[in-house]
Amino acid sequence: MDLSRFPRVSLGHLPTPLEPMGRLRAALGPGCPALYVKRDDCTGLATGGNKTRKLEFLMGEALAQGAGAVVTFGAVQSNHARQTAAAAAKLGLPCDLILIEMVARDSAAYGQSGNVLLDGLLGARVHVVKDDKAASAAFQAAAAAHSQAGRGVYVVPIGGSNAVGSLGYVDAFNEIEGQAEAMGITVDAIVHGSSSGGTQAGLVAGATLADSATRIMGVNVYKKHGADIAETVHALAIETLHLMGIPLLDVSPRVQVIDGYQGAGYGIASDAMREAVELVARTEGLLLDPVYAGKAMAALIGEVRKGAFHAKQPVVFLHTGGTAALSAYVDAFAG
Repeated sequence: MDLSRFPRVSLGHLPTPLEPMGRLRAALGPGCPALYVKRDDCTGLATGGNKTRKLEFLMGEALAQGAGAVVTFGAVQSNHARQTAAAAAKLGLPCDLILIEMVARDSAAYGQSGNVLLDGLLGARVHVVKDDKAASAAFQAAAAAHSQAGRGVYVVPIGGSNAVGSLGYVDAFNEIEGQAEAMGITVDAIVHGSSSGGTQAGLVAGATLADSATRIMGVNVYKKHGADIAETVHALAIETLHLMGIPLLDVSPRVQVIDGYQGAGYGIASDAMREAVELVARTEGLLLDPVYAGKAMAALIGEVRKGAFHAKQPVVFLHTGGTAALSAYVDAFAG
C-alpha cells in the first residue's frame, strides 16, 4: 500500500482515533457485537470529515498540475464543499462552490446556517443553483473568470470521489487495520454512509490489497436503489486499484451495500435517523450529522437488532463527519 509516489498535501489530523462504544453496545442489549468508532469527524479541516483524506491527494494533484483555483459541486449543505473550501483556503487557492438545490428544504436555517455559513467564512465564492443545467452554466462562468485572470482550474469531483480521492481511504483502511491490531482485535465489518462512492471504494481497494476478511458495508443514503451505489463503488474501486498498478477486473464480493435506511430520500430526516443521533449523543457524547452518519448509524443499529452481526466479532462504525450540518436541521429535532 505504498502511496508515496502520488502527490499529497498534509491537511488532516491523522491518524484519527479508533474508540470503543461500550455504552451504546450496552444500550443495544445482549447479542450486540463490540462496537468501535473510527473518528474521521476529527480530521480537523474546518470541523473535519471524511473528505479531508480524499482532499490530501486531490489537492496534491491540483498543485502538481499548477492549478491556480479549484471548483467543486455539491448539495446546498455539502460537507464536501465545506472541506474543499477549507483546503483551498489553507493552500491559498481561490475556490468556487457550485451548490445544487437537491434537497426539498426551504427553511432559513437550511439555506443560511451549517455548512453554508462556514463556506462563506472560509472565503469561497458560493453559487446556489436549481439543477444540473444551471450548475453547468455556473461552472463555465467560473472557469472563464479564472482563465481571464490567468489561473488554471482544478475540478474536484462531487464528494471528492474519483480514483485519486479514493486513495485517501486505501490509506485509511491500512490505518484502521494497524490500530485494530494494536488493540488486539480483528474487525468483522466497517459500516459507514455511502453516497458518491469514493470512501467505500477506497476501503474496498484497501481490503483487497491487504487480502483482508473485513467486510466493507456501505449504507445507501443517496440513491433510490442500493444497487446503483454498489455499481458505482465497484467501478471506482477497480479504477483505484488500476491507478495503483493492480490490474483486477472484479471485486464484487467485497462490495456490500445496506439498503432500507434512507427514509423518504437524500437529505430528508427520518425517525430512525433521529433515534440514532439522539441515542449515540446520550450514550457516547458523540454527535452525528442528519444526512450521512446519522442514517448510517440508524442502519448499524437496525442491523444489530436484526442479528446481522456475530456478537463476538467487533464492528467499526466509520464516522464520516458532517456535524456542521446539524444546525441546518434544527426543525428535524425540535421537541
